[in-house]
Amino acid sequence: METNKDIELAWSFVNTTNQSIFLTGKAGTGKTTFLHNLKHNSLKRIVVVAPTGVAAINAKGVTIHSFFQLPFGPILPDADFHNPSGFNRKFSKTKIDIIKSMDLLIIDEISMVRADVLDGIDKTLKRFRNRNKVFGGVQVLMIGDLQQLSPVIRENEWQLLKPYYQTGYFFSSLAYQNCNAITIELRHIYRQENPKFIEILNEIRTNTLSLASANELNKRYIKDFKPDPKEGYIALTTHNNRAEQVNAKELDALTTKAYKYTAKISGKFPDHAFPNNEELHLKVGAQVMFIKNDSSPDKRYFNGKIGKVILLDKDKVVVKCPDDDYNINTTREEWENINYSVNAETKAITEDKIGSFTQIPLRLAWAITIHKSQGLTFEKAIVDAQGAFAHGQTYVALSRCKSLEGLVLKSKIDSSQIINDQQVSAFTKSSAENQPDEEVLEFAKKAFQLESIHEIFDFYEFLYPINRLLDIFYKNRGSIQGNVESPLTTMKDGITNFLKLSNSFNNQLKQISDDENLPETNSTIQERFKKAIVYFKTETEKCIVESLKSFNYSTDNKAIENDLIKSLDTIEELLAAKLSYFNGLAEGFSTHKFLELRAKSIFLTKDKPKKSRASVIDGTVNIELFEMLRELRNEIAHENDLIHYQIFTQKALYEICEVLPVTKKQLLEINGFGKVRVEKYGTQILEVIKAYCEENDIETDDTIVFEKRPEPKKTQKKGESDKISLELYQSGKTLSEIAAERELVETTIFGHLSKFVTTGEVKATDLISEEHFNELSELIPKQSFESLSELKNKLDPKYSYSDIRLVLNFLKK
Repeated sequence: METNKDIELAWSFVNTTNQSIFLTGKAGTGKTTFLHNLKHNSLKRIVVVAPTGVAAINAKGVTIHSFFQLPFGPILPDADFHNPSGFNRKFSKTKIDIIKSMDLLIIDEISMVRADVLDGIDKTLKRFRNRNKVFGGVQVLMIGDLQQLSPVIRENEWQLLKPYYQTGYFFSSLAYQNCNAITIELRHIYRQENPKFIEILNEIRTNTLSLASANELNKRYIKDFKPDPKEGYIALTTHNNRAEQVNAKELDALTTKAYKYTAKISGKFPDHAFPNNEELHLKVGAQVMFIKNDSSPDKRYFNGKIGKVILLDKDKVVVKCPDDDYNINTTREEWENINYSVNAETKAITEDKIGSFTQIPLRLAWAITIHKSQGLTFEKAIVDAQGAFAHGQTYVALSRCKSLEGLVLKSKIDSSQIINDQQVSAFTKSSAENQPDEEVLEFAKKAFQLESIHEIFDFYEFLYPINRLLDIFYKNRGSIQGNVESPLTTMKDGITNFLKLSNSFNNQLKQISDDENLPETNSTIQERFKKAIVYFKTETEKCIVESLKSFNYSTDNKAIENDLIKSLDTIEELLAAKLSYFNGLAEGFSTHKFLELRAKSIFLTKDKPKKSRASVIDGTVNIELFEMLRELRNEIAHENDLIHYQIFTQKALYEICEVLPVTKKQLLEINGFGKVRVEKYGTQILEVIKAYCEENDIETDDTIVFEKRPEPKKTQKKGESDKISLELYQSGKTLSEIAAERELVETTIFGHLSKFVTTGEVKATDLISEEHFNELSELIPKQSFESLSELKNKLDPKYSYSDIRLVLNFLKK
């Protein structure tokens, strides 16, 4: 499209700053075209929303209420609407990721958005992003014309909202007043060219219609005007029933055969968002209006073009438009209902088609409501402004027409039909006086770049999850074992120091910053920035990465473990983002590169399989046995519908691995084991211990006294038990049958048989799934490890010790 200074200024503010913007302009100044250009050409990750279903479809976005899951009733500023009774506010992980990663939120038709709805958007963005910044730190572009459609607020709703808001318009919202938005008005009108007509429209828009302009306008009043059907006039009325009556009467008057076209609807496409009638009735001779731009390369028609039906058949409508020397073969067009998701590979926010509405893109057009004419352009129109009841209605109707000559008034226009909200006028006047210039733009660019650099080195967000972990640990010392306090304290001390340094660095950059160069082109700032990257990366690896490696814990309490995991996940996500910045910006700061890294940072840890961080604490002996007994404990608990620590506690587990009891008498000596537990679970526990000792050549003695551990004696010839299990297996018995016959647990039998994989007497895939076998056969040779336990920690938790040992035996073969 043709560019102008206002559009170029708006484009620069949107793409090179983080400034929230109200983009306005008279009808026909290119606001919608600007939106579509942004969607196709901006480097920022964008989400588009609109207040109504039809507006959302036209803007190729989604409705505000569906995306932000807002209630439809009034949203009071001091109310918690996140969890109201009967309202589902549970956001999917995908939507949360989209909210966290988007750079720019575009709200189209902002004039129709209530003040409380904009505050609801602000609350939701703060919930998932930065709670201390307006709109959670997201840049918001609000597009619309306050002199056109206004928000619909019922009287009972306004009674609830009135104590909080001066008006129902978006500019009265708390969020708008706090976001320091700039107003950019697009002033070049593309729709009308006649200076006199433009002047008249401007006067109506500002409620300053002069007598001379009124007289000029009312020359277009033609009493009892009856248009020639060939000329393609459309009537604009204030009320829907008037338009429907005119269209029905005119269609019935035609004696030609009626055709019915039924829309094809697939997927999700709600009734209220239908862009056309589900059943469209047409006749040859009917006056129609195109309600969509031509999707073909020919571009034969546009939204709002008027014509007459000259031929109908099953799948095609032929339309002839005035002044065209060709006929338009009109076939079905598709409107898409989209949903936002994240591309798994590129991590870009993508638009997913979740439904479609396919119909002939025509509407009966002898008459249409002023409301439905919003955004359309007509060559010839008959305007009936008598009965205008809402702010801006007369202006919208008149501004649809391209020229004064193409306009016919059904009644004369006087001041009573020009309804203008004084509060809107006051806001518009104030905004117009503060239109930003290049100087303001440069200041906003500089502020955005300095803010971005500060974000790279700001570690404040780490404090909450670290403090939360310490709080959990201090309150539950008796339930958590391991190396917890020391690494967390190290991290907290280091981050406290980082905060002092980053604030000092940020202040230095502000002082260094000059009026001539932006930070990304300032050589001094770039030099300091690169040095800071090296320093913070090195210190982050020392303070956070190494501390996380040394951090380990063990707990029986699932609720505590979930709380610990949640905070650890947050730290890992924040750490991944920081390291991504440090690696990606090592050569210097770039706004483009920063935005790219920030958008992707949300997903850096999302695709990695989550491993439980509840692990064997440092210093534990017989780690493999520890894991085997933990697996056994979970199996017994599951079979008996118990909580795992009701079988034996974590403390008891560490003690078992230390002293290796092999008799029930010895097991009774373990802390927490009484006669009942030993009787119930002792046999299974002891079999696992014995199998482990035999596997690892650990000699045992059933007369061991724990306080004095003499040299144990072998109780069984090595390999004898294995051979018995093999013979039973070769006789056709299953693992469970062998275990039952020998009064052993299945894991013990599995261990016996896995030894014969190397001899070929047992097939590996008879013991584990072919999928796990193939995966491990490929993964294990790629790993370097000194012990089975080390290898286990490097692999996905879905592979058990038994699986890994079996494949290792096979690979040795």
